[in-house]
Amino acid sequence: MPEPLRNYLIAKSRNPGDVLNAATRLFGGSITTSPLNGLSSGADHELRGVVADDFAVGYFASPLDVRVASVGGRSSYFVNIGVTGAISASCGGLPATLDRTTAGVVNPGDTQELRPLRSTRTGFVGLRIDAALVEQEFTALTGHPPVSTVRFDFALDVARSKGRAVRLLVRSLLEQLDSGDSLFQRQELQRSQLRCIVTALLLAQPHSHTGALRDGPHSGHPRSLRTALAFIEANLAERITLGDIAKAAACSPRTISSAFRARLGLSPLAYVRNRRLDRIRADILASTDSVGTIAYRWGVSHLGRFAAEYRNRFAELPSATAARR
Repeated sequence: MPEPLRNYLIAKSRNPGDVLNAATRLFGGSITTSPLNGLSSGADHELRGVVADDFAVGYFASPLDVRVASVGGRSSYFVNIGVTGAISASCGGLPATLDRTTAGVVNPGDTQELRPLRSTRTGFVGLRIDAALVEQEFTALTGHPPVSTVRFDFALDVARSKGRAVRLLVRSLLEQLDSGDSLFQRQELQRSQLRCIVTALLLAQPHSHTGALRDGPHSGHPRSLRTALAFIEANLAERITLGDIAKAAACSPRTISSAFRARLGLSPLAYVRNRRLDRIRADILASTDSVGTIAYRWGVSHLGRFAAEYRNRFAELPSATAARR
């Protein structure tokens, strides 16, 4: 992979603080970076990058040892892939050497330490992915959202077939950005490529919900639950009660509630709430309508309660999502 994002220079300086501050800005306040050995350095530090609604990608070239920690705001995953040289990395006490054969996958809330090995010029690509997008792609693969946060193993082997697919898709995204073609600057196309990367990551890298991917969409669900899920998707903008869901599934409220809890790990109405919030978030990012207009469109009747539920699900208020449009 040649050095990427050559036309997207954000900062280049002999002052490492300039690049650390730029990295925090690039990733939208999702991270805080701090040097492990002070800020004194006579070497060049460089950051290039692109930011979009639900992801950011950057190329970082610096000999600085840093600690990267998640902070309040959006919940994100990070994938770090070596381009030149090698980096001694650790996350949650797990070590890995990040280079052209091994990438690192960092889960929401985790802190990582990156220490470039100084024998050669070191550079790596960092990809930030909104946790909501990982959840959406997991749901598309399995037919239901994860019952808890998907947590990936740290070290990803990108030299073998499955991991290589992730690397090639990331490389494709970077090549599209570097092409200069205006078509590839459209966020719709970038997001489509990112969804492919997330899907490949879910299928290639072991994680806390790997077993759920073996069943495929809805295949492990009883007919009543499949019918209930289809009814919910078709009526999300309407008022939906537990009785409505049970009637559509042709079973009692107790039976359908038990099926939801056993298979999906949450109640039918909690599932409705989460799916409705997902739709609202997508509309906020894609539309210039006010948050209130969008929320009412999806059946929200109490904006204060909606805002609290939205923050619980996405770690930010709907107004913060709207500010990134």
